[in-house]
Amino acid sequence: MSRSSRNKKGGKKKFVIGGLLVLAAGLATGYTVNASNYSERFLPNTKINDIDISDMTVAEANKALKANTKETSFTITDDGSPWKTLPLSELGLKTDFTKDLDKLMQGQSQWSWGMAYVFAAENDELNGLSIDQEDLKTAAKNIKGELDTLNQSRTTTKDATLTKVDNGFVITPEVAGNAVDSEAIAKDLVTAVNADKTTMELLDYTKAPAVHADDEKLKQELETLNSVAQVEATYQINGDTFQIPTETISNWLIYEDGKVDLDRDQVKAYVAALGEKYNTSTNATTFKSTKRGDVKVPAGTYSWSIQVETETDALIEQILQGESFTRSPIVKGSTTDSANPLIGDTYIEVDLKNQHMWYYKDGKVVLETDVVTGKPDKFTTPSGVNYIWNKEEDSTLKGKNEDGTDYATPVNYWMPIDWEGVGIHDANWQPTFGGERYLTNGSHGCVNTPPDVMKELFEKVELYTPVLVF
Repeated sequence: MSRSSRNKKGGKKKFVIGGLLVLAAGLATGYTVNASNYSERFLPNTKINDIDISDMTVAEANKALKANTKETSFTITDDGSPWKTLPLSELGLKTDFTKDLDKLMQGQSQWSWGMAYVFAAENDELNGLSIDQEDLKTAAKNIKGELDTLNQSRTTTKDATLTKVDNGFVITPEVAGNAVDSEAIAKDLVTAVNADKTTMELLDYTKAPAVHADDEKLKQELETLNSVAQVEATYQINGDTFQIPTETISNWLIYEDGKVDLDRDQVKAYVAALGEKYNTSTNATTFKSTKRGDVKVPAGTYSWSIQVETETDALIEQILQGESFTRSPIVKGSTTDSANPLIGDTYIEVDLKNQHMWYYKDGKVVLETDVVTGKPDKFTTPSGVNYIWNKEEDSTLKGKNEDGTDYATPVNYWMPIDWEGVGIHDANWQPTFGGERYLTNGSHGCVNTPPDVMKELFEKVELYTPVLVF
Protein backbone atom coordinates (compact mmCIF):
# COMPACT_ATOMS: atom_id res chain seq x y z
CA MET A 1 0.00 0.00 0.00
CA SER A 2 1.20 3.37 -0.87
CA ARG A 3 1.90 5.98 1.71
CA SER A 4 -0.74 8.13 0.17
CA SER A 5 -3.37 5.43 0.68
CA ARG A 6 -2.38 4.94 4.27
CA ASN A 7 -2.77 8.61 4.96
CA LYS A 8 -6.25 8.64 3.50
CA LYS A 9 -7.36 5.73 5.64
CA GLY A 10 -5.92 7.29 8.80
CA GLY A 11 -7.72 10.55 8.23
CA LYS A 12 -11.05 8.82 7.77
CA LYS A 13 -10.63 6.94 11.01
CA LYS A 14 -9.88 10.14 12.88
CA PHE A 15 -12.94 11.72 11.36
CA VAL A 16 -15.17 8.89 12.63
CA ILE A 17 -13.74 8.99 16.10
CA GLY A 18 -14.10 12.69 16.22
CA GLY A 19 -17.68 12.45 15.14
CA LEU A 20 -18.40 9.89 17.76
CA LEU A 21 -16.85 12.09 20.37
CA VAL A 22 -18.92 15.01 19.22
CA LEU A 23 -22.06 12.86 19.25
CA ALA A 24 -21.26 11.56 22.70
CA ALA A 25 -20.66 15.05 23.90
CA GLY A 26 -23.96 16.15 22.40
CA LEU A 27 -25.85 13.28 23.93
CA ALA A 28 -24.32 13.97 27.32
CA THR A 29 -25.20 17.61 27.05
CA GLY A 30 -28.78 16.75 26.06
CA TYR A 31 -29.16 14.25 28.90
CA THR A 32 -27.83 16.79 31.33
CA VAL A 33 -30.20 19.42 30.03
CA ASN A 34 -33.17 17.02 30.41
CA ALA A 35 -31.96 15.98 33.86
CA SER A 36 -31.91 19.61 34.85
CA ASN A 37 -35.48 19.92 33.57
CA TYR A 38 -36.60 17.02 35.80
CA SER A 39 -35.30 18.73 38.89
CA GLU A 40 -38.61 20.58 38.95
CA ARG A 41 -40.80 18.14 37.04
CA PHE A 42 -41.89 14.61 37.60
CA LEU A 43 -40.08 11.87 35.71
CA PRO A 44 -41.66 10.15 32.74
CA ASN A 45 -44.11 7.35 33.52
CA THR A 46 -45.06 8.90 36.92
CA LYS A 47 -48.67 8.21 37.95
CA ILE A 48 -50.53 9.30 41.06
CA ASN A 49 -54.08 8.09 41.78
CA ASP A 50 -54.19 6.78 38.16
CA ILE A 51 -53.37 10.27 36.83
CA ASP A 52 -50.26 10.62 34.59
CA ILE A 53 -48.30 13.54 36.00
CA SER A 54 -45.19 12.98 33.86
CA ASP A 55 -43.27 16.18 33.09
CA MET A 56 -45.57 18.19 35.43
CA THR A 57 -44.44 20.56 38.11
CA VAL A 58 -45.77 20.12 41.65
CA ALA A 59 -48.30 22.90 41.09
CA GLU A 60 -49.45 21.37 37.77
CA ALA A 61 -49.70 17.90 39.29
CA ASN A 62 -51.64 19.25 42.28
CA LYS A 63 -54.11 20.95 39.95
CA ALA A 64 -54.55 17.77 37.92
CA LEU A 65 -55.11 15.63 40.99
CA LYS A 66 -57.59 18.13 42.49
CA ALA A 67 -59.51 18.23 39.23
CA ASN A 68 -59.81 14.47 39.29
CA THR A 69 -60.86 14.28 42.94
CA LYS A 70 -64.55 13.38 43.14
CA GLU A 71 -66.65 15.90 45.09
CA THR A 72 -68.22 14.02 48.01
CA SER A 73 -71.17 15.13 50.12
CA PHE A 74 -72.84 14.55 53.50
CA THR A 75 -76.57 13.79 53.63
CA ILE A 76 -78.87 14.31 56.61
CA THR A 77 -82.01 12.22 56.22
CA ASP A 78 -85.40 12.60 57.85
CA ASP A 79 -87.25 9.31 58.17
CA GLY A 80 -85.12 7.94 55.34
CA SER A 81 -85.66 10.84 52.93
CA PRO A 82 -82.95 13.44 52.32
CA TRP A 83 -83.50 16.55 54.42
CA LYS A 84 -80.26 18.29 53.50
CA THR A 85 -77.31 17.28 51.33
CA LEU A 86 -74.13 19.29 51.79
CA PRO A 87 -70.93 19.14 49.71
CA LEU A 88 -68.07 18.34 52.02
CA SER A 89 -66.44 21.54 50.84
CA GLU A 90 -69.21 23.36 52.74
CA LEU A 91 -68.34 21.33 55.83
CA GLY A 92 -64.69 22.38 55.90
CA LEU A 93 -63.20 19.85 53.43
CA LYS A 94 -59.91 21.04 51.92
CA THR A 95 -58.22 19.31 48.84
CA ASP A 96 -54.44 19.84 48.55
CA PHE A 97 -51.77 17.32 47.47
CA THR A 98 -48.89 19.81 47.55
CA LYS A 99 -47.19 18.47 50.65
CA ASP A 100 -47.12 14.86 49.41
CA LEU A 101 -46.12 15.91 45.89
CA ASP A 102 -43.19 17.94 47.26
CA LYS A 103 -42.05 14.89 49.18
CA LEU A 104 -42.36 12.71 46.07
CA MET A 105 -40.44 15.26 43.97
CA GLN A 106 -37.61 15.34 46.50
CA GLY A 107 -37.45 11.55 46.47
CA GLN A 108 -36.96 11.16 42.70
CA SER A 109 -33.53 11.28 40.92
CA GLN A 110 -33.47 13.71 38.04
CA TRP A 111 -30.68 11.70 36.39
CA SER A 112 -32.87 8.62 36.11
CA TRP A 113 -35.20 10.24 33.61
CA GLY A 114 -33.85 8.12 30.83
CA MET A 115 -34.37 4.89 32.64
CA ALA A 116 -37.95 6.03 33.47
CA TYR A 117 -38.78 5.57 29.79
CA VAL A 118 -37.64 1.98 29.91
CA PHE A 119 -39.58 0.76 32.95
CA ALA A 120 -43.38 0.60 33.25
CA ALA A 121 -45.04 3.34 35.24
CA GLU A 122 -45.84 2.76 38.91
CA ASN A 123 -49.07 4.15 40.36
CA ASP A 124 -48.88 5.81 43.80
CA GLU A 125 -51.87 6.68 45.95
CA LEU A 126 -52.08 10.01 47.75
CA ASN A 127 -54.80 11.36 50.04
CA GLY A 128 -54.95 15.11 49.84
CA LEU A 129 -58.16 15.53 51.85
CA SER A 130 -58.29 17.38 55.20
CA ILE A 131 -61.01 19.01 57.33
CA ASP A 132 -60.81 22.56 58.58
CA GLN A 133 -62.24 22.10 62.08
CA GLU A 134 -63.27 25.72 62.55
CA ASP A 135 -65.17 25.71 59.27
CA LEU A 136 -66.80 22.42 60.24
CA LYS A 137 -67.91 23.78 63.61
CA THR A 138 -69.36 26.88 61.96
CA ALA A 139 -71.28 24.72 59.50
CA ALA A 140 -72.58 22.54 62.35
CA LYS A 141 -73.74 25.66 64.22
CA ASN A 142 -75.66 26.79 61.15
CA ILE A 143 -77.28 23.35 60.85
CA LYS A 144 -78.34 23.61 64.51
CA GLY A 145 -80.04 26.94 63.77
CA GLU A 146 -81.96 25.39 60.88
CA LEU A 147 -83.03 22.48 63.06
CA ASP A 148 -84.21 24.84 65.80
CA THR A 149 -86.42 26.52 63.21
CA LEU A 150 -87.63 23.10 62.03
CA ASN A 151 -88.53 22.15 65.59
CA GLN A 152 -90.96 25.07 65.79
CA SER A 153 -93.27 23.14 63.47
CA ARG A 154 -92.69 19.82 65.19
CA THR A 155 -94.15 18.21 68.28
CA THR A 156 -92.09 18.11 71.47
CA THR A 157 -91.95 14.79 73.27
CA LYS A 158 -93.60 14.89 76.68
CA ASP A 159 -93.74 12.39 79.51
CA ALA A 160 -97.07 11.36 80.96
CA THR A 161 -97.72 13.63 83.88
CA LEU A 162 -100.22 14.54 86.57
CA THR A 163 -102.42 17.49 85.70
CA LYS A 164 -104.47 19.54 88.15
CA VAL A 165 -108.19 19.85 87.45
CA ASP A 166 -111.05 21.38 89.46
CA ASN A 167 -111.63 18.37 91.69
CA GLY A 168 -108.16 16.88 91.89
CA PHE A 169 -105.63 15.44 89.47
CA VAL A 170 -105.71 13.29 86.34
CA ILE A 171 -103.01 11.61 84.26
CA THR A 172 -102.21 13.41 81.03
CA PRO A 173 -100.86 10.78 78.55
CA GLU A 174 -97.38 10.96 77.11
CA VAL A 175 -96.68 12.53 73.72
CA ALA A 176 -94.27 10.86 71.29
CA GLY A 177 -92.97 13.92 69.47
CA ASN A 178 -90.81 14.33 66.39
CA ALA A 179 -88.80 17.35 67.49
CA VAL A 180 -85.08 16.61 67.35
CA ASP A 181 -82.17 17.32 69.65
CA SER A 182 -80.50 19.97 67.52
CA GLU A 183 -77.54 20.37 69.85
CA ALA A 184 -76.75 16.65 69.80
CA ILE A 185 -77.05 16.55 66.01
CA ALA A 186 -74.64 19.46 65.61
CA LYS A 187 -72.14 17.76 67.91
CA ASP A 188 -72.41 14.38 66.19
CA LEU A 189 -72.17 15.97 62.73
CA VAL A 190 -68.64 17.13 63.54
CA THR A 191 -67.74 13.63 64.75
CA ALA A 192 -69.30 11.94 61.70
CA VAL A 193 -67.53 14.13 59.13
CA ASN A 194 -64.18 13.61 60.86
CA ALA A 195 -64.83 9.85 60.81
CA ASP A 196 -65.44 9.91 57.01
CA LYS A 197 -69.12 9.08 57.46
CA THR A 198 -71.51 10.47 54.86
CA THR A 199 -74.97 10.36 56.43
CA MET A 200 -77.00 10.71 59.61
CA GLU A 201 -80.73 10.29 60.39
CA LEU A 202 -82.79 12.94 62.21
CA LEU A 203 -85.19 10.44 63.77
CA ASP A 204 -82.23 8.98 65.65
CA TYR A 205 -82.30 12.22 67.63
CA THR A 206 -85.94 12.28 68.66
CA LYS A 207 -86.70 11.69 72.32
CA ALA A 208 -88.98 8.88 73.41
CA PRO A 209 -91.27 9.47 76.42
CA ALA A 210 -89.67 8.20 79.61
CA VAL A 211 -92.95 8.00 81.56
CA HIS A 212 -96.11 6.47 80.13
CA ALA A 213 -99.72 6.78 81.25
CA ASP A 214 -99.75 3.18 82.51
CA ASP A 215 -96.71 3.74 84.72
CA GLU A 216 -97.46 2.15 88.09
CA LYS A 217 -95.51 4.73 90.05
CA LEU A 218 -97.45 7.52 88.33
CA LYS A 219 -100.73 5.79 89.18
CA GLN A 220 -99.74 5.53 92.83
CA GLU A 221 -98.78 9.19 92.90
CA LEU A 222 -102.16 10.05 91.36
CA GLU A 223 -103.95 8.11 94.07
CA THR A 224 -101.93 9.87 96.77
CA LEU A 225 -102.58 13.30 95.30
CA ASN A 226 -106.30 12.76 94.92
CA SER A 227 -106.60 11.38 98.44
CA VAL A 228 -105.37 14.78 99.59
CA ALA A 229 -107.06 16.92 96.94
CA GLN A 230 -110.45 15.33 97.51
CA VAL A 231 -110.35 15.21 101.30
CA GLU A 232 -113.48 16.61 102.96
CA ALA A 233 -112.07 19.29 105.24
CA THR A 234 -114.83 20.79 107.38
CA TYR A 235 -114.60 23.75 109.74
CA GLN A 236 -116.85 24.57 112.66
CA ILE A 237 -116.38 28.20 113.66
CA ASN A 238 -118.56 30.36 115.90
CA GLY A 239 -121.59 28.21 115.16
CA ASP A 240 -121.01 28.01 111.37
CA THR A 241 -120.18 24.70 109.68
CA PHE A 242 -118.68 24.70 106.19
CA GLN A 243 -116.35 22.66 104.00
CA ILE A 244 -113.20 23.99 102.39
CA PRO A 245 -113.92 23.78 98.63
CA THR A 246 -112.19 20.86 96.94
CA GLU A 247 -110.83 23.14 94.23
CA THR A 248 -109.29 25.34 96.91
CA ILE A 249 -107.37 22.44 98.44
CA SER A 250 -106.43 21.30 94.95
CA ASN A 251 -104.92 24.72 94.26
CA TRP A 252 -102.88 24.46 97.44
CA LEU A 253 -101.30 21.19 96.39
CA ILE A 254 -97.62 21.05 95.52
CA TYR A 255 -96.14 17.96 93.91
CA GLU A 256 -92.34 17.83 93.68
CA ASP A 257 -89.91 14.93 93.54
CA GLY A 258 -92.69 12.45 94.22
CA LYS A 259 -93.78 14.24 97.40
CA VAL A 260 -97.12 15.87 98.11
CA ASP A 261 -97.22 19.12 100.06
CA LEU A 262 -99.36 22.23 100.37
CA ASP A 263 -98.43 25.79 99.50
CA ARG A 264 -98.11 27.22 102.99
CA ASP A 265 -98.49 30.82 101.84
CA GLN A 266 -101.86 30.04 100.25
CA VAL A 267 -103.06 28.06 103.26
CA LYS A 268 -101.95 30.86 105.57
CA ALA A 269 -103.84 33.42 103.48
CA TYR A 270 -106.97 31.27 103.75
CA VAL A 271 -106.66 30.96 107.53
CA ALA A 272 -106.01 34.69 107.87
CA ALA A 273 -109.18 35.36 105.87
CA LEU A 274 -111.09 33.13 108.30
CA GLY A 275 -109.76 35.29 111.12
CA GLU A 276 -110.89 38.46 109.41
CA LYS A 277 -114.36 37.02 109.08
CA TYR A 278 -114.79 35.19 112.37
CA ASN A 279 -112.44 36.64 115.01
CA THR A 280 -114.70 37.73 117.86
CA SER A 281 -111.91 40.03 119.05
CA THR A 282 -112.47 42.32 116.07
CA ASN A 283 -115.96 41.50 114.80
CA ALA A 284 -119.25 42.48 116.39
CA THR A 285 -121.48 39.69 117.66
CA THR A 286 -125.05 39.45 116.42
CA PHE A 287 -127.22 38.88 119.49
CA LYS A 288 -130.95 38.28 119.85
CA SER A 289 -131.86 40.69 122.62
CA THR A 290 -134.85 40.44 124.90
CA LYS A 291 -136.60 43.65 123.82
CA ARG A 292 -134.83 44.95 120.71
CA GLY A 293 -134.49 41.87 118.54
CA ASP A 294 -131.18 41.22 116.77
CA VAL A 295 -128.50 43.72 117.71
CA LYS A 296 -124.80 43.90 116.93
CA VAL A 297 -122.67 44.09 120.03
CA PRO A 298 -119.08 45.32 119.55
CA ALA A 299 -116.14 43.10 120.47
CA GLY A 300 -115.08 43.30 124.08
CA THR A 301 -113.15 41.38 126.68
CA TYR A 302 -114.96 38.12 125.99
CA SER A 303 -113.45 37.05 122.67
CA TRP A 304 -110.91 34.95 120.78
CA SER A 305 -108.59 35.32 117.77
CA ILE A 306 -107.46 32.60 115.37
CA GLN A 307 -103.74 31.92 115.79
CA VAL A 308 -102.87 32.10 112.09
CA GLU A 309 -99.38 30.56 112.12
CA THR A 310 -100.28 27.68 114.44
CA GLU A 311 -103.59 26.97 112.72
CA THR A 312 -101.93 27.02 109.28
CA ASP A 313 -99.46 24.30 110.28
CA ALA A 314 -102.16 22.24 111.97
CA LEU A 315 -104.50 22.48 108.97
CA ILE A 316 -101.73 21.47 106.53
CA GLU A 317 -100.80 18.48 108.68
CA GLN A 318 -104.40 17.28 108.89
CA ILE A 319 -105.13 17.68 105.17
CA LEU A 320 -101.96 15.77 104.20
CA GLN A 321 -103.21 12.78 106.17
CA GLY A 322 -105.69 12.30 103.33
CA GLU A 323 -108.67 11.56 105.56
CA SER A 324 -111.83 13.61 105.93
CA PHE A 325 -112.09 15.62 109.14
CA THR A 326 -113.93 18.33 111.02
CA ARG A 327 -111.97 20.83 113.07
CA SER A 328 -112.18 24.20 114.77
CA PRO A 329 -109.35 26.68 114.54
CA ILE A 330 -106.75 27.09 117.23
CA VAL A 331 -107.51 30.38 118.98
CA LYS A 332 -106.27 32.54 121.80
CA GLY A 333 -108.39 34.75 124.06
CA SER A 334 -110.55 34.86 127.14
CA THR A 335 -112.47 31.95 125.65
CA THR A 336 -111.07 29.28 123.40
CA ASP A 337 -114.26 27.59 122.26
CA SER A 338 -114.10 28.66 118.63
CA ALA A 339 -116.50 26.00 117.39
CA ASN A 340 -119.69 27.17 119.07
CA PRO A 341 -121.39 30.57 119.01
CA LEU A 342 -119.63 33.05 121.26
CA ILE A 343 -122.81 33.54 123.27
CA GLY A 344 -124.67 30.45 124.34
CA ASP A 345 -127.69 30.05 126.64
CA THR A 346 -126.08 31.51 129.77
CA TYR A 347 -125.24 35.23 129.89
CA ILE A 348 -126.08 38.62 131.37
CA GLU A 349 -127.77 41.14 129.11
CA VAL A 350 -127.53 44.87 129.82
CA ASP A 351 -129.81 46.97 127.60
CA LEU A 352 -128.58 50.59 127.84
CA LYS A 353 -131.55 51.96 125.98
CA ASN A 354 -134.10 50.24 128.20
CA GLN A 355 -131.93 50.54 131.34
CA HIS A 356 -132.62 46.93 132.19
CA MET A 357 -130.55 43.86 132.95
CA TRP A 358 -131.36 40.15 132.59
CA TYR A 359 -129.50 37.07 133.75
CA TYR A 360 -130.16 34.03 131.57
CA LYS A 361 -129.13 30.58 132.71
CA ASP A 362 -129.49 27.70 130.24
CA GLY A 363 -131.82 29.83 128.18
CA LYS A 364 -134.13 30.85 131.04
CA VAL A 365 -134.34 34.14 132.90
CA VAL A 366 -133.00 33.66 136.43
CA LEU A 367 -133.49 37.29 137.40
CA GLU A 368 -134.00 40.70 135.86
CA THR A 369 -133.91 44.24 137.15
CA ASP A 370 -133.87 47.88 136.21
CA VAL A 371 -130.43 49.43 136.43
CA VAL A 372 -128.67 52.76 136.17
CA THR A 373 -125.76 52.94 133.76
CA GLY A 374 -123.18 55.64 133.01
CA LYS A 375 -124.14 59.24 132.56
CA PRO A 376 -124.08 60.00 128.81
CA ASP A 377 -121.17 61.85 127.22
CA LYS A 378 -118.98 62.00 130.34
CA PHE A 379 -119.28 58.49 131.77
CA THR A 380 -121.19 56.53 129.11
CA THR A 381 -121.12 52.81 129.80
CA PRO A 382 -119.18 51.26 126.88
CA SER A 383 -120.93 48.66 124.74
CA GLY A 384 -119.25 45.32 124.22
CA VAL A 385 -119.26 41.56 124.65
CA ASN A 386 -117.57 41.29 128.03
CA TYR A 387 -117.46 38.76 130.84
CA ILE A 388 -117.26 38.52 134.61
CA TRP A 389 -113.58 37.94 135.20
CA ASN A 390 -113.63 38.46 138.97
CA LYS A 391 -116.04 38.52 141.95
CA GLU A 392 -115.30 40.53 145.10
CA GLU A 393 -117.21 41.30 148.30
CA ASP A 394 -116.76 44.47 150.35
CA SER A 395 -114.75 46.28 147.73
CA THR A 396 -114.01 50.00 147.44
CA LEU A 397 -114.37 51.56 144.01
CA LYS A 398 -112.10 54.51 143.27
CA GLY A 399 -112.00 57.05 140.47
CA LYS A 400 -112.65 60.62 139.42
CA ASN A 401 -115.87 62.59 139.71
CA GLU A 402 -117.22 64.75 136.93
CA ASP A 403 -115.56 67.81 138.50
CA GLY A 404 -112.23 66.03 138.70
CA THR A 405 -112.27 65.25 142.40
CA ASP A 406 -111.48 61.75 143.61
CA TYR A 407 -114.07 59.38 144.92
CA ALA A 408 -113.85 56.14 146.91
CA THR A 409 -117.13 54.30 147.16
CA PRO A 410 -117.54 51.09 149.17
CA VAL A 411 -119.80 48.38 147.71
CA ASN A 412 -120.88 45.01 149.00
CA TYR A 413 -120.59 43.14 145.72
CA TRP A 414 -118.29 43.89 142.79
CA MET A 415 -118.02 42.04 139.45
CA PRO A 416 -115.70 43.74 136.89
CA ILE A 417 -116.49 43.07 133.21
CA ASP A 418 -113.82 44.95 131.19
CA TRP A 419 -110.22 46.10 131.61
CA GLU A 420 -111.07 49.77 132.17
CA GLY A 421 -112.81 49.53 135.55
CA VAL A 422 -116.38 49.00 134.39
CA GLY A 423 -118.38 46.37 136.25
CA ILE A 424 -121.65 45.44 137.94
CA HIS A 425 -122.19 46.37 141.59
CA ASP A 426 -124.80 47.32 144.16
CA ALA A 427 -125.66 51.03 144.53
CA ASN A 428 -127.52 51.84 147.74
CA TRP A 429 -127.20 55.56 146.98
CA GLN A 430 -129.55 55.30 144.01
CA PRO A 431 -133.14 55.88 145.20
CA THR A 432 -134.61 54.54 141.95
CA PHE A 433 -133.46 52.51 138.98
CA GLY A 434 -134.41 52.36 135.32
CA GLY A 435 -136.22 54.93 133.22
CA GLU A 436 -134.23 58.07 132.46
CA ARG A 437 -132.45 58.44 135.76
CA TYR A 438 -129.09 57.63 134.10
CA LEU A 439 -129.40 60.87 132.08
CA THR A 440 -129.03 63.06 135.16
CA ASN A 441 -127.76 60.73 137.88
CA GLY A 442 -125.92 58.12 135.91
CA SER A 443 -122.96 56.18 137.21
CA HIS A 444 -119.28 56.66 136.40
CA GLY A 445 -119.73 53.92 133.79
CA CYS A 446 -120.61 50.91 135.90
CA VAL A 447 -123.95 49.10 136.00
CA ASN A 448 -125.62 50.24 139.22
CA THR A 449 -127.86 47.49 140.52
CA PRO A 450 -130.44 47.39 143.34
CA PRO A 451 -128.67 45.99 146.44
CA ASP A 452 -131.04 43.08 147.05
CA VAL A 453 -130.93 41.98 143.38
CA MET A 454 -127.15 42.41 143.31
CA LYS A 455 -126.77 40.06 146.27
CA GLU A 456 -128.80 37.40 144.51
CA LEU A 457 -126.98 37.90 141.22
CA PHE A 458 -123.60 37.71 142.92
CA GLU A 459 -124.52 34.42 144.54
CA LYS A 460 -125.93 32.83 141.40
CA VAL A 461 -123.70 34.00 138.59
CA GLU A 462 -120.44 32.18 137.85
CA LEU A 463 -117.07 33.50 136.83
CA TYR A 464 -116.50 33.83 133.04
CA THR A 465 -120.20 34.39 132.41
CA PRO A 466 -120.57 36.58 129.29
CA VAL A 467 -122.01 40.08 129.76
CA LEU A 468 -123.46 41.79 126.71
CA VAL A 469 -123.75 45.57 127.00
CA PHE A 470 -125.45 47.41 124.14
